[in-house]
Amino acid sequence: MAVLDILRYPDQRLHTVARRVEHVDDRIRKLVSDMAQTMYDAPGVGLAATQVNVHERVIVIDVSETKDRLQVFINPEIVSYGDERSVHEEGCLSVPGIYDEVERPEQVTVRALDEHGKSFTLSADGLLAVCIQHEMDHLLGKVFVQYLSRLKQSRIRSKMLKLDRQTA
Repeated sequence: MAVLDILRYPDQRLHTVARRVEHVDDRIRKLVSDMAQTMYDAPGVGLAATQVNVHERVIVIDVSETKDRLQVFINPEIVSYGDERSVHEEGCLSVPGIYDEVERPEQVTVRALDEHGKSFTLSADGLLAVCIQHEMDHLLGKVFVQYLSRLKQSRIRSKMLKLDRQTA
């Protein structure tokens, strides 16, 4: 396992749309393992392959308190959304230190492949539903700050660029 570099907003590579995984093989399983290690090390509760500059439809999530319930979603597709919407504070490993409220559907049903290539369907609500939607946005080239006002986006962009200059 390796800890991968996480792209930081406003890096344009975060806006790349991920392509489908054609074969779940050892390369994909290694990517999943490395992404999980990266997510746990950060620490975070979710990570999309786009965030580590791999533009394939792979997500890892672990919302458990004990950090021992890794969930893997390969080629995920949301097949239904619940009618209720709620607001949750979101953060992102690609936008460190920034948190803001985003409104999303409270419940989703997702279909995906696991790390062995086996298809599954999962209904999720609460934090897991938020994480699934947040990480799937990454696969579509979207970062959560794009849900915020133009003014907030501009401020966050400036803050991230300043942080990059300070750490360069």
